Amino acid sequence: MKTNRRHFISTTLAGGITAAALPLSSYGSPEADSENANYAKLDAVLNEPVFRKELFVDPVIIESVELLRYGKSFLCRVRSKDGAEGISVSHNTMNVLYPIFVNRVQPVFINQDARRLDELIDKALVFAFNFRFGGVAIGIPLATVEFAILDMMGRIAGKSVGQLLGKIHNTHIPVYQATEWREKPVKESVALIKAAVRKSKAQAVKIKVGALMFMTKDLDAKGPAGRTEEIIPLIREAFGDDMALYADANGYYEDVNEAIRVGKLLEEYNYSYFEEPVFFDWLEGTKQVADALSIPVAGGEQQHGVHAFRWLLANEGLDIVQPDHYYFGGMIRSLKAARMGKAMGKLCIPHLSGGFGFIYMLHLVSGMPNAGPHIEFKGYTDLPIECKTSSLRLENGTIKVPTGPGIGVDIDPDYVRKYDVVKDA
Repeated sequence: MKTNRRHFISTTLAGGITAAALPLSSYGSPEADSENANYAKLDAVLNEPVFRKELFVDPVIIESVELLRYGKSFLCRVRSKDGAEGISVSHNTMNVLYPIFVNRVQPVFINQDARRLDELIDKALVFAFNFRFGGVAIGIPLATVEFAILDMMGRIAGKSVGQLLGKIHNTHIPVYQATEWREKPVKESVALIKAAVRKSKAQAVKIKVGALMFMTKDLDAKGPAGRTEEIIPLIREAFGDDMALYADANGYYEDVNEAIRVGKLLEEYNYSYFEEPVFFDWLEGTKQVADALSIPVAGGEQQHGVHAFRWLLANEGLDIVQPDHYYFGGMIRSLKAARMGKAMGKLCIPHLSGGFGFIYMLHLVSGMPNAGPHIEFKGYTDLPIECKTSSLRLENGTIKVPTGPGIGVDIDPDYVRKYDVVKDA
């Protein structure tokens, strides 16, 4: 691990939003499990429970799991046999995934004791060959159920979701402004990025480098030549030397050497990390980039399973782990990835899909001792909600984590009544 990578992580762990001091060790090239002691360390973390079932003396039997639909919006409502209730807001991709929820995820949880949530999550991943779906196809339905159960269990125990999953480490979450506009001309992009930061008053900003791989009908689209080389210094000039800047390639670079070249440019202009320099499942390529750069390399938004994180962390292929709590199948699995990172002295900066998801992100990060200096922010939800313990708004670049039971947020009951139960899919 190069000096700058170590410095960013060690200073963040010592003085960022977490006060935990973690050992920072450097390991060599990939080795077999039996020869690399890191694997045993990571496996020990994976075997530790996350959900604090000791908070509940009596069984909490899940009587019903309902997927509710209103247009393209989906909620999940769970109820226990004792009448407790929890609600979650699903990801907008549920619009195409609801048959998986109804047929492959919902049945796993009905009539089960919610205190077994860690185990139920694992079982749902293999039930009826669910592992064949992989990624968001199973992750989003699974996360949607988990969030609702956590909300219910928190309301029963009078605890926040973060308290159900461990110790609270962070009560106010500093954020960075996530930006897009990769398809627009550089000057227009810079203007839009500056406007977004002025509005949010975020303490850091992340830009996109490389070109689009999606959202275009032109399969050969590569983006204008020289755009990345132009925008990197312009963003630094626009925000000055003291602003924390991050860059995301979204796995664009097919050539490790090209990714390294861009990484060197980011180093020159003092960016703080380089996210997904190559395609997410090219683990060796990610490690090759990380080995060649002093700037920390981040990734994990698209990862399907814990073993990809396990390999990357055991072999020093990542400095920052970035599970998405929707894509990865919930907060329990995301915390396992974060805790593996902690065991290796790495940071966790979860990916955020947007919408209501920022509220779940707040709870996830609240229980994360190795959270990065800024967490992703993409704007607020437009659902009619009430939160008695937090404004859920950025104030001085941070958002206060709700402290009420469950997710600490109530959705207007009249609005929920607009939804219909999805019975057949």
